[in-house]
Amino acid sequence: MEFIKTKLAGCYIIEPKVFKDERGYFFESFNQKQFEKNTNQSINFVQDNVSKSTYGVLRGLHFQDGKHAQAKLVSVSKGKVLDVAVDLRKDSKTFGQSVKVVLSAKNKKQMFIPRGFAHGFIVLSKKAVFRYKCDNFYNKNSEKGLNYKGLGIDWLIDEKDISINKRDSTLPFLKEYQVNV
Repeated sequence: MEFIKTKLAGCYIIEPKVFKDERGYFFESFNQKQFEKNTNQSINFVQDNVSKSTYGVLRGLHFQDGKHAQAKLVSVSKGKVLDVAVDLRKDSKTFGQSVKVVLSAKNKKQMFIPRGFAHGFIVLSKKAVFRYKCDNFYNKNSEKGLNYKGLGIDWLIDEKDISINKRDSTLPFLKEYQVNV
């Protein structure tokens, strides 16, 4: 496994070593010892989530705060998405900055998003199955979000093709969020 540091401290893109032959392929998708050695972070995943979406669906940007904050290891088992993390750690030098990566069933890349980040993705293929490993349980009362607009993120598809639910389309912008930090 290769752990690639991003410009946002603690956020990594992980590329597994894939072994292919005439039967198909095999790869290790998570190894706690390798994870801790390469990130200097201890992690205990307690919840796995899966979502299925179609082209243009944008999910996010979501996060939980306080004692219910979650770190996530995300991947795609079918299709292709643009995955985005936004640093919301108030003392971070990269507060408000984002990192993005194309995750797909083909490239098998993953992204690790530590606590203190908003996270979202947009589906670039006809369909996508997205997987989240979380280090804390979901808590509805701690759920928050950030509007996907105004961050300077190129979502790789035309705005007219973006499908977002009503709740996510009315989330506060980063400027509004900063006032409450």
